[in-house]
Amino acid sequence: MKPPVCKILDFGKYKYEAQKKKNEAKKKQKNISIKEIKVRPNIEDHDYDVKMRGARKFLENEDKVKVTLRFRGRELAHLNLGRELLNRIRGDLKDVAKVELFPKMEGRQMIMILVPK
Repeated sequence: MKPPVCKILDFGKYKYEAQKKKNEAKKKQKNISIKEIKVRPNIEDHDYDVKMRGARKFLENEDKVKVTLRFRGRELAHLNLGRELLNRIRGDLKDVAKVELFPKMEGRQMIMILVPK
């Protein structure tokens, strides 16, 4: 019969190496955050272009973009205008993003979430 073999190790060194492995794994992971862009249904062209530049920058930085379209007062009667605007946004950003959550109403606002390709 062979006697069982036991390895004696320095527990402090073992804990140190485990901590280093954990920190190395943490360094490699990417922290994805959600950036929000708020628009209104009757947004002007220049304001729209500024918002799209911001959204494009967020998507190129590997962040998700939540587009919030807020309706006020009588604008709620024209939900189709809001849906058209969100479809326009989706079309303009289709080269850098894909839709994770299609446009849906939540109270007085319509929400769409885009993720980088």
